[in-house]
Formats: sequence, C-alpha cells, structure tokens
Amino acid sequence: MTTPRTDAMPPSAPCPGPGDAARHELLQSVVDVARAIFGAAASSVFLLDEEADELVFQAVSGEGEEFLVGRRFPAGRGIAGWVATSGEPMVVDDLSRDSSFDRSLAESTEYVPDALMAAPLISDARILGVLEVLDPSPQARSGIRELDLLAMFARQAAAALRVVGAYAPGTGARALDGERREDALQLLGSLERLLRGAG
Repeated sequence: MTTPRTDAMPPSAPCPGPGDAARHELLQSVVDVARAIFGAAASSVFLLDEEADELVFQAVSGEGEEFLVGRRFPAGRGIAGWVATSGEPMVVDDLSRDSSFDRSLAESTEYVPDALMAAPLISDARILGVLEVLDPSPQARSGIRELDLLAMFARQAAAALRVVGAYAPGTGARALDGERREDALQLLGSLERLLRGAG
C-alpha cells in the first residue's frame, strides 16, 4: 500500500517567495469560504503536481489545517484522485458505501469524513487540482444545484489561480504585483457574495 508523502517542504527548504505567499493567501480564502458556504467540518484544495503524479494539500480549513498543508498522495487515489482524473464533480452522502473512497488515505490525515463534495479546479481545459468540502451540512449536499455551486466556485478559484499566475506546485511562477493580487482576491470576494446570496 502506498502511504502519503510528507516531504513536500523539507526542513531545509528556503522560505516561500512572494508568489507562494499570494497563492497561499488566495487558496486559504477559497477553502475558508467553501467551508463556510457549505457548512462543512473542513475544506481543502489539492493542486496537481504533474511531474510527480501526486496531489498536494495546498490549503486546509477546519480539521487538519495545522498539519496537512504540503502533504502528498498519489493522484489516482481516493475521491480527490477520481475527480482529478475524470474532471467531474462528485458528491457522496455516505462514504462508507462508496468504493472510490480510500479509507486508509483518510485515516492517514487523522480525519475520516462521513460525506464529501469535490470539484475539479479547471482552467483552459487543464485540471489544476481539486476542491473538497468534507462533511458539508445535509442541506448543502442535497441536490444538483449545490454540486453546481461547488463546481462554479472551483472554476472561479481556478480562474483566480490563473490571475495569480501560480497555479501548480513547482512552476516557478513570478510574484504577484499588488494589482493582480487584488484582482484575484476581488474575484473570490465577488464569488463569495454571489454564493451567499444563492444559499
């Protein structure tokens, strides 16, 4: 069995640059807003590291936020792996009955959800990663409309990542200037207002 890697940022790694800080701020706002909107216990964004064929926790809100960022696992595992591979959003109300749920992977994160929603981060027909919402409120996962909202949120988050110019781990993207950073954060703020009005 493959175990998740935790060597995304070795102790001797240099401090992240300004572009990394802007990307982290953007992604953290994505997971914070997704968690609030869907009334979830946790939310996370994984970005796809294509060279290593792994998904990397880039931002976490709620359960696991203290230690999961930087953690890696094979891109084909679990529901996040299925969403990254298929490019389709998914909602699962009872994970104990879903064969694509990788319980051992969830246990390795120290939080095993009962339900989840996941949507791919897609920009220019390229899958950048996955947005997951763990244990969303039952009303938040009650139908297609809510899954469409999550998918729309994920598309906007991917667009904001494109604005940032730092959409995948290890791309060596340049730092954001103030205007581009503000554009990305405004895009997310607008989406948050839209989603809160639709809820």
